[in-house]
Amino acid sequence: MSLKNWLPVSSLLLLALLLPSCGGGGTPSPTPTPTPTPGSLALTTVVSGLSAPLGLERPPGDNRFFVVQQSGTVRIIENGALRSGNFLDIQSLVNFDGQEQGLLGLSFHPNYSTNRKFYVNYTRDSPSRQTVIAEFQTSASDPNQADPGSERILLTVNQPFPNHKGGQLVFGTDGFLYIGLGDGGDAGDPLNNAQNLFSLLGKILRIGVDAPFTGSLQYAIPADNPFAGSSGSPEIFAYGLRNPWRFSLEQGSSRIFVADVGQGNFEEVDILQKGGNYGWRVMEGAHCFNPSTGCDTSNKIMPIAEYDHTVGIAVIGGYVYKGTAIPSLANKYIFGDLTGKIFSLTEAPANTFTRSDLLTTNRMVSSLSQDAAGEVYVLDYGAGIILKLVPQ
Repeated sequence: MSLKNWLPVSSLLLLALLLPSCGGGGTPSPTPTPTPTPGSLALTTVVSGLSAPLGLERPPGDNRFFVVQQSGTVRIIENGALRSGNFLDIQSLVNFDGQEQGLLGLSFHPNYSTNRKFYVNYTRDSPSRQTVIAEFQTSASDPNQADPGSERILLTVNQPFPNHKGGQLVFGTDGFLYIGLGDGGDAGDPLNNAQNLFSLLGKILRIGVDAPFTGSLQYAIPADNPFAGSSGSPEIFAYGLRNPWRFSLEQGSSRIFVADVGQGNFEEVDILQKGGNYGWRVMEGAHCFNPSTGCDTSNKIMPIAEYDHTVGIAVIGGYVYKGTAIPSLANKYIFGDLTGKIFSLTEAPANTFTRSDLLTTNRMVSSLSQDAAGEVYVLDYGAGIILKLVPQ
């Protein structure tokens, strides 16, 4: 699988390392040299033998990890070992294309231990190209086996192109499900979906998964969603995003950190705000995109951090470190890039973030994860390996 065809990366992205991409943008501005982080770190293998892993999730209060494989299966890691067989197999539903479509996200209900409900984000071709957000239940008799007949589809979103699907699902501290959707694809958001408040593409959505539901919908609209009862789709929580591939809730906080994959020049990290407009396609990161100069920056939320394509090519969102094994990383946001680089963001003073390099590896980083103790894990998509960030 070539990098230019891999999932968070738009077509011809490698060419965009040398030339401005289609649809706007200009020459990348210089990026300051990151401040070195003290201490030496390494990645150590947890499990191998996976196929196209791109998500690693953990139910509340459960020590097992569940690995999302893009072809449409979920496997379980228990006590540091990969269990045989699949927890979930929906390959018959998923249109995995080896690029940006397939099974893309998984999240467990806050009350999973009692109701056994979990949620997936996948794409399909029939009856048309769509993103599907669906609920499943784990078997009542076997905690390591999902009930394949329990699917309840909550939401479908028509997709105009095969790329930029987002994929992440996260339950917030408010109990609502946050859903990341990319702009629907092609280069430069040609349909201007991300700025269209009546399109669900290029957005973070927020819905309730528990009854009572709203009207004929299979989910509830939170009353305080910014466009509930006003001019816009009521599911929208924030907009102006290109491809929010991975985002996460900070342990012990209500903050959600969003990594938004850029077009040809800039990758960005944001903190989610209700009703926030993150600028795409008017802006890429903190820079004008369409138009390439003199764009309207009013009422746009600037990223807390960005880097240009001399540093990396596709940002992979991570987690705020809450572990104890690496004290120097305490409360830093740990994230990566598709190229295998691992970074941190240090917040000092409040709301001001400085990026540092942690590791340069040969890994094809598709996602990061975190255990109950706050330690951080890295997924290597190409090698099919889960690794843990450790002191060296």
